[in-house]
Amino acid sequence: MTDTIQEAQFDDFFALFEQPVQFEVNQDSLDQHLRLLQKRYHPDNVAKNLADAKQAKQQSEQYSAIINQAYQTLSAPDSRAGYLLNMADQAQNLEQSIADLDFLEDAMEMRMDLDDAIAGKNLPALQQLHPQITERLAKQSERFSNAYQNKDWQTAIDATQKLKFLVKLNADVTTGLDEVSTAEHSDDDDLYV
Repeated sequence: MTDTIQEAQFDDFFALFEQPVQFEVNQDSLDQHLRLLQKRYHPDNVAKNLADAKQAKQQSEQYSAIINQAYQTLSAPDSRAGYLLNMADQAQNLEQSIADLDFLEDAMEMRMDLDDAIAGKNLPALQQLHPQITERLAKQSERFSNAYQNKDWQTAIDATQKLKFLVKLNADVTTGLDEVSTAEHSDDDDLYV
């Protein structure tokens, strides 16, 4: 990572994290740059460069907020896709509803299965759903990447809309897996009391 980061790079999340402007990112590199940026813009380090401590603290907080927002944006496939579309000035139709009825039917079925599995604390059902969702996420990620590279904006927008739904579904299944697993293990602890 370079020693000086100009303020202008705070306007470009990819430049801030020294990543190429593309859908595929190296998560390890993002994590490493996050730690370096957090260290560089820590209030103690910013205070060394500014005489006014109050101004240094305020500037450090602003930098930290941008750094965290950039990291979150680049880490998640749906927000990264949306950010890329925004950079290409193609995000205007991103909030429209998904028109693919087959996708919606499949997604609603997965949502109901997920809700039933969580409500019933059905760990095997959750474990079965997780790879299905992950597979669909990978498919839509590849679809977005190809469409973005080819400047097929309508397909890229469609893939981004689907990614948003699938990322939420994936987060919910991961939370469900954690909750059900924790509940099962806490029941095991009662055996040893």
